[in-house]
This record gives sequence, C-alpha cells and structure tokens, in this order.
Amino acid sequence: MPLAAVNAPSDQVAVLVLADIAPVHRLWGWSRIVKGAQGLRGQKQLRFAKVMGSGYEGGFGLRPSASRQGVFAVFNHWEAANEFIVQSDVVDGYLQRSRECCILMLRTWSCRGSWDANTLALTTKAPVIGPVAALTRASIALTKAPAFWRYAPASQDSLDHAVGCQLAVGLGEAPFLRQATFTIWDSVAAMDAYARSGAHLEAIKAAAQQQFFSESMFARFVPLSIQGTWKGRRYG
Repeated sequence: MPLAAVNAPSDQVAVLVLADIAPVHRLWGWSRIVKGAQGLRGQKQLRFAKVMGSGYEGGFGLRPSASRQGVFAVFNHWEAANEFIVQSDVVDGYLQRSRECCILMLRTWSCRGSWDANTLALTTKAPVIGPVAALTRASIALTKAPAFWRYAPASQDSLDHAVGCQLAVGLGEAPFLRQATFTIWDSVAAMDAYARSGAHLEAIKAAAQQQFFSESMFARFVPLSIQGTWKGRRYG
C-alpha cells in the first residue's frame, strides 16, 4: 500500500495501524497482542510502540473484539515511519491477514501527559483547516475502575452520534484498566465541540474530580496520510 509522497522532515512521526483480522487468521492476530511491542523489535528509528486489542466491533465497552486490533508506533523520522508502512513484515502481515486495514501517519501538535513515562514531541502547528486526530489513553486506577466504566456507555453513544467525527475506535493494552480512544474529526472545532459538551464532558469532570487515572495522555495530531478501510468506510 504505497503512500503519496510528502516532504520528509527529520522529526517524530506516529503510525497507527487498525486491522480487522480475518477469521482464518485469528490465532495469528492474538499472537500479535501476546508478543506486543516485542514483535516490532528491529524496526529502524522506532521510539515507542504498543500493540492493542479493541472493544467489540471496534467500540469502547468491556466486551473484547475477537478480531479488531491496533498498532501505535512512534518513529524518530518520517523516512523510518514510511519505510515501516511500505516495507515492513509487520504491516504486510496485517495487510495479508485482515478483512479491513487502515493505516495512518500522524504528526503531533498537542500532547499532555505520558504513556509508560513516554511523551510525544510536538512537530507541527495546530491546523487552521482540515481533519485532525486525537488519541486519549489512560491507566485506570484499580479502585476507580467501576466508577470509570459507569460513564463509558453514555460517552460512547455521544461519540457515535457526534457531528464531524469521521472515525472512532476503542483500543486497549489490557482489559478494564489500560484503555485508549482514537478519533478523526473534520476540524478542531468539531473535536472541541464534542469534548466540551454532553456525556463526554461529564466523564472528563468525573475523571478529574475522582482521580480515575494513575497515568494519562491526551494527544492531538495532523494526519499526514490515511489509507485503507475501517468499518466499511474507505479512506485515502
């Protein structure tokens, strides 16, 4: 799946691979999650990586998906990120074994917090127009998990109906306690409108007041490229 050429700055770029593994390859898919980041060892200029499962149908509930998963990888340079997508056995494995696969290259314009003590370098300015992406991930404190999950259904329902949301997927390193949400929006305004209203705003307030998270990261990106299919929608 070659990508359209863009200028190649020497700065940090993130890659997200979303895959819906074909039934005949489910065992292979589960082995990717078991291996985790170890399965990406040897990739050039790789700074940070996570292999995650997803909720049922790619959603955000406690019921896990048997087939959907994601890889989030951060590279020191655009060239290394592009080589990972175009040439690596990792990405080719997903392409060959998935019913759907969507691959994104992302440059960060905002990041608060950390993920396993790692943060993302800011490598571009906030966009004036065009699509934006967001990644919210958290390690949920064990004693706070029941309270956190009480907010999840309403928040997911509001996201499913949010104006301007092009893509939304729930991801997680571990069931119940280590969760992430990735979204793509038509604009910053659409993303902010969702974040500052309704069930999502109530969930944010509760998380802050009740200290749901032992660690969290909130990152915003400019998509450099989006190619593939996810939940029946073709991108790129």
